Amino acid sequence: MTNDTTVETIDGFHLVINALKLNDIDTIFALPGIPITDLTRMAQAEGLRVISFRHEQHAGNAAAAAGFLTQKPGICLTVSAPGFLNGLTALSNATVNCFPMILISGSSEREIVDLQQGDYEEMDQLAIAKPLCKAAFRVLHAEDIGVGIARSIRAALSGRPGGVYLDLPAKLFSQTMDRLKGLSSLIKVVDPAPRQIPALDSVARALDLLKSAKRPLIILGKGAAYAQADAAIRDLVEKSGVPYLPMSMAKGLLPDTHALSAAAARSYVLAEADVVMLVGARLNWLLSHGKGKTWGTPKQFIQIDIEPKEIDSNVAIAAPLIGDIGSCVDALLAGMGSNWAHPPADWTKAIFERKEKNLAKMSATLALNPIPMNFHSALAVVRTIVTDRPDIILVNEGANTLDFTRSIVDMHQPRKRLDVGTWGIMGIGMGFAIAAAVTTNKPVLAIEGDSAFGFSGMEVETICRYNLPICVVVFNNNGVYGGMDVNKSGGADVAPTVFVKGARYDKIIEAFGGVGVNATTPQELSKAILEALHSGRPTLINAVIDESAGTESGRITQLNPQTTAKKT
Repeated sequence: MTNDTTVETIDGFHLVINALKLNDIDTIFALPGIPITDLTRMAQAEGLRVISFRHEQHAGNAAAAAGFLTQKPGICLTVSAPGFLNGLTALSNATVNCFPMILISGSSEREIVDLQQGDYEEMDQLAIAKPLCKAAFRVLHAEDIGVGIARSIRAALSGRPGGVYLDLPAKLFSQTMDRLKGLSSLIKVVDPAPRQIPALDSVARALDLLKSAKRPLIILGKGAAYAQADAAIRDLVEKSGVPYLPMSMAKGLLPDTHALSAAAARSYVLAEADVVMLVGARLNWLLSHGKGKTWGTPKQFIQIDIEPKEIDSNVAIAAPLIGDIGSCVDALLAGMGSNWAHPPADWTKAIFERKEKNLAKMSATLALNPIPMNFHSALAVVRTIVTDRPDIILVNEGANTLDFTRSIVDMHQPRKRLDVGTWGIMGIGMGFAIAAAVTTNKPVLAIEGDSAFGFSGMEVETICRYNLPICVVVFNNNGVYGGMDVNKSGGADVAPTVFVKGARYDKIIEAFGGVGVNATTPQELSKAILEALHSGRPTLINAVIDESAGTESGRITQLNPQTTAKKT
């Protein structure tokens, strides 16, 4: 007679995978290597989609953008030490931008790290990550994997979203435990981002202030786009009759062509408004910190934010409204009743007149056809295509390329514009584009400055490998800001801002089987983009731009001390 006491076990690899699947995570953005190579293989075998990148920073940027688009934490998986540090840049950027993301990195064993005994890629990753993200956790035992992933998900999504670091030492993956006990230790996170209802008195205070305004303005930030309270936000604007100004990633929450959009009169409304309601927008450098010449006349602020510590961060907020955006906007709508009075007609008329004047000036500029192309003539093409295909997701980065695209290309649907965000950093382009294509199955148009493209350009191989419907347009003006700078020493080296003249970026994608096109006219550019959208094939267009068309630092020249210092 035999006594079979064999116990079925499960290892750390599969506990991690099952914990992610239990919480409806279906995609991992990764770069395989020691000690997480087998984890990527097993995750794919178990039905998770694993998108493998050429550099961890771009995998991290993809995870961050996925979090913004889906309201689920994007997962980035990296190796230890240098790979972790590469991913940490994206994690920190996600935290600053309030994108839910989890960076999971393999690491060296604690006992070796703590004694500094020189392990392979030895680094105290948890200590480094803590000050640069919303939360950081380490799991040492297989039975705690479920708790570690659950806490990471809740931290990434609850309150103000952000980046979370999860440290998984190498030997955790090979640990085993009883299969049934292991699976029962996993946690399905319930209501990770619970509604936060605003106090009734704060709603009444905000409405009283808005009602008293003679020149009110609503500013929509990317937090409003993330909230996915699109219908309620539109109702708030239209019911109140208050003109609105969208920040760049909030463009499309209402169509940029909406009658109440004040985007074409931005300087005027910021200077002249007397009451400003901030909806998911912060008074940071992008809004001149709420003070100074940009803001003109004295004004009072209503601020909707889920983070109480954001209030009064730069100027006094007369009417703070603390809660999630959807709940706050719903409460405002309920409190407005059915007979809310619109702002004075002279305010909206003054905005309309300036809009029409500025739009007419823009139309005249866009109608020109200089040779070679400049930013306006090239972006006139993009503007028309995006208007005809509002479902396209537009990714945008650069200096002049970013600034001109923001002001020229109208967006018509929410969360269809992804750009450099709060830090204004370069390098998000290909990671964001890949995330957009993978998570939405929509065509993606990435408008890149040639300098910005250089940060992540090798990921065109990733785009081709997964056959993603991404069309990359590189605005090539031969350098950073342009190709006209000179070496003032008279030496043989070109100036630091100048690239190889006449470079053919389109040839890069051809090496990986994609479609490369060189476009020198608006007609050629339009034809190439339309063919790419129709075919769905990975495409890179080298759009030749006049090298003298750009300005140094784009529209933030005042932040560059070299351009404002006295010349000697």
